Amino acid sequence: MGVPELEQQISAQGLKVKELKTSKADADTIKAEVAGLLKLKQEITALDPNHALAIVDKKKKKEKAKAPQGPSKKELRILAKQKKAAEDAAKAKEAEAASADVFGEPGVCMSASMTARRWTSVGAVGPHLIGSDVWVRARVHAVRAKGNLAFVVLRQGCFTVQGVASAPAIPKAMVAFLGKIPSESIVDVEASVASAQVSATTQSTVELAIKKCFIVSKAVPDLPFQIVDASRNENDPKEGEVTVGLDTRLNHRVIDLRTPANQAIMRIRSAVPLLFASYLNDQGFTGVNSPKLLAGSSEGGSSVFKLEYFGRDCCLAQSPQLYKQMLSACADFERVYEIGPVFRAEDSNTRRHLCEFTGLDFEMAIYEHYYEVLDLFGKLFNHIFRTLQNKYGKELELVSQVYPFQPFKFLDKPLRISFAEGIALLREAGVTEEQQGAFDDLSTVNEKILGDLILEKYDTDFYIMDKYPLSIRPFYTMPDPATYKKVPAAEQLSNSYDIFMRGQEICSGAQRIHDHTLLMERVNHCHGDAGHGGPHPDSIKGYTDAFKFGAFPHGGGGVGLERVVMLFLDLTNIRKTSCFPRDPGRLTP
Repeated sequence: MGVPELEQQISAQGLKVKELKTSKADADTIKAEVAGLLKLKQEITALDPNHALAIVDKKKKKEKAKAPQGPSKKELRILAKQKKAAEDAAKAKEAEAASADVFGEPGVCMSASMTARRWTSVGAVGPHLIGSDVWVRARVHAVRAKGNLAFVVLRQGCFTVQGVASAPAIPKAMVAFLGKIPSESIVDVEASVASAQVSATTQSTVELAIKKCFIVSKAVPDLPFQIVDASRNENDPKEGEVTVGLDTRLNHRVIDLRTPANQAIMRIRSAVPLLFASYLNDQGFTGVNSPKLLAGSSEGGSSVFKLEYFGRDCCLAQSPQLYKQMLSACADFERVYEIGPVFRAEDSNTRRHLCEFTGLDFEMAIYEHYYEVLDLFGKLFNHIFRTLQNKYGKELELVSQVYPFQPFKFLDKPLRISFAEGIALLREAGVTEEQQGAFDDLSTVNEKILGDLILEKYDTDFYIMDKYPLSIRPFYTMPDPATYKKVPAAEQLSNSYDIFMRGQEICSGAQRIHDHTLLMERVNHCHGDAGHGGPHPDSIKGYTDAFKFGAFPHGGGGVGLERVVMLFLDLTNIRKTSCFPRDPGRLTP
C-alpha cells in the first residue's frame, strides 16, 4: 500500500479514535483503535520518515523543541532600531570628520606648523579676483543666519567685505556654526570671490562665497560697546540709536581703535611723519634724536615733569629745541629734523592739549634771511597736505562718514601775513583794543576768528603769520633789526612766526640767535629784567657755551603731530588722534 492510501486510512482511523473518546467508549475499545492508528503511522514512517504523519523519536522531538526558535517580532524591531542608531552614529562621526575640514575651532595657534596658504587682505578683495578662491583672516563685524543661509560681514582694518554661506553648498551645521560666532571674533575664511553689489561694505562690488571657516580667536559675547554703535555719524545721531561717549571709548581704546574711522585716522597719522621725514631727507636734512632726560628744563619753563635721576633732579624734555640748534648751528649738521616724544606738564584739560605727544621738529642753517625757513615750511606742508588728499582718499572718506569735515584748503604758495596785519583784520571785524591789544599774543578765540576771516578772504585754511612782538617770544629768538632797541620795548618785533591750520596755531618758530654775545644779553634780559621766567644762565651753560665757538645763522620750528592730524581732519578733540592719549586726568590704559 502506498503513502496516499495510508494517509487516507490514518485520517479515517484518527477520526474514529476521536469519536470514541468523545462518546466515552470503554478503554479497551479505544486502546485497540489507537493501536491500529499507530500501526498505520509505522507503515507510513517506513515509507517516508520525514512525512508529516510519520512517528518522530521523542528524544529528537524534545531536542527539536529545545532548539532556538529565532527572535520574536518585538526583538526584531529592537534590533532594527539598534542597527539604525549604529548606522546614524557612524554617519555622524563621518560627517564630523568631514566638518572638521570645513569649519570649527582648531585651537590656539601655537606655531606648530605652516601651510602653503596664500593670504589676501580684505582691502585687496576686488573685481579682479572674481572666480578666484582666497583665504582671508578678519574679524566678524556682523553676522546673521536663518535656515540654510548665513551672511557674515568680515572686517580687517579699514575695510569690510560681505561673506555668504548657504546649504547645501556647505553643511547646514556650518550655517548654524557661523550664526553663533560672537562679533569681533577673528576667523580664517576660504571663499570664492563673486560679483555682487553690497553698499554696506567698503568692498562694494564683490562678496565672498564661503567654503570654509575656522575660529582663530573667539571674543566674549558681551563687549563694552558695539563697533557699529561707535561707527555712527557723530554729527547726526538718529533717535533711538546708541552712541558711545569719548571717555567710554578711551577707557576701552583697543576696541574703539577697531572702528574703520579710527583705523583711517591712525593710518593718516602714520603717513604724516613719513612724509615729513622723506621730504626733509630729500632736502639734505639728517634725522637726529635728542635726549629726553634733562637737568633742569629744556627751555626754562615751569611746565615740566620732574623726576629723580640717580640722586639728582631731572625732567622730561618739553622740546628738542636747544639740542637741535646745537646740532644744526654748532655741530655742523646744518639741516636736522627730529620725530620724537614731547612732554608738557600743563594742567590743561582742553580739546587741543596733551601732556605727551609726538613732535615734528626741524632746524636749518640759513644764508641770508629766515624766510628761507618759511619757504621750506610752506613747501613741506603743501607736500604733506597734497599727498594725503591724493593718496589717502579712502581713509579720508571713512573718517568723514563718522566725523564729517570740509576738505582742507591750502594755496600753492602759502599765505604769509604779518602779526600787525592779522591784528588789523581782527579790528576790521570788530575786535576792540580791550579784547585784543595791538602787541599782545593772540588768544585762542581770536586765533579762530582770524582763521575764519582769512578763509573767507583768501580761501585757505593754512597760513603763516610773521613778525611777532619780541616780548612774547623765548630768549633764543632773533630780534627784528628794524625795531630792536630803536622803539620802546613793548613795540619791538622779532624774526618769529606762527603757522596756522583752520585758525589754530600748530607751530611757533623763528630765526634763532647764533651770536654768543647777543644770546647772553637776551638770556639775562628774559631771566632777570623782564621777569618772563626765562632760564637761569647757569642752567643752560652747556647750550650757550656751544655758541662761543662759531655758529651758523639758523632757524626752524616744530609742530605737534596729533594737532596737525586733528586740524587736517577737523576733528573736535585731539585725543582722537592719539592711540593712548595722556592728559591731566588720564594715565591709563
